[in-house]
Amino acid sequence: MALSSAMRTELTQHLKDLHLPTIRECYAEQADKARKEDLAHERYLLELARRESEVRRANRIARLLRESRLPLEKNLETFDRKRLPARVHQQVEVLLDGSFLDRHENVLAFGNPGSGKTHLLCAIGQELIVRYGRKVHFTPCNLLVQELLIAKRDLRLARVLKRLAAHDAIVIDDIGYVQQNREEMEVLFALLADRYERGSVILTSNLPFSKWESIFKDPMTTAAAIDRLVHHSVILELNLASYRLEASKKGKESKS
Repeated sequence: MALSSAMRTELTQHLKDLHLPTIRECYAEQADKARKEDLAHERYLLELARRESEVRRANRIARLLRESRLPLEKNLETFDRKRLPARVHQQVEVLLDGSFLDRHENVLAFGNPGSGKTHLLCAIGQELIVRYGRKVHFTPCNLLVQELLIAKRDLRLARVLKRLAAHDAIVIDDIGYVQQNREEMEVLFALLADRYERGSVILTSNLPFSKWESIFKDPMTTAAAIDRLVHHSVILELNLASYRLEASKKGKESKS
């Protein structure tokens, strides 16, 4: 038997108070379906709960993607995984199960400019959000350093580090691409030290470890930074030709 108008109004209000918008929108339609198909009450309730859960998850994933600041065009669908060396391909498959986040392991991608480091790590970051609902934050290294430096100046560094600590992974793009001064590198080291064995760092670099003293300015700080990153890490060696250069050459050849 269908609800009376008064009961329908009361139910709608209860669902509104309980913040169940999807159930509020579809319960009447599902009730008609349940009556026609003679479904059990529990089956009807299950369908309502399932729809509410699905919409909430989709909304949460959309919010996490938006808040991550990841460039969404850099995803697995647009990445040519055939270019990857066999070892790296296997490593990526393992990383996509997301368990490295639970172990607070880092992912370090090295390679030539244009080799696809940023694209690959951004794609992995998006999969961690979409598949598992994990919190990921993307930032170019130079912007991150400036944010931390301003926070230190304003006596807010601890607060910013705490906010970043809420993320399962921080993707730092192009560490060492632009040489910074000692004060700027000190705040970067503070972040790496704060996340050591507490949260994953995912980063790209054109510089091998042997040249990182140019980033951290002295041997002891450099060694300490590398030690914290490498202790629990997966290292991706992307010694590939520039994807952009290859695409440019193909474009020219197709025109000729």
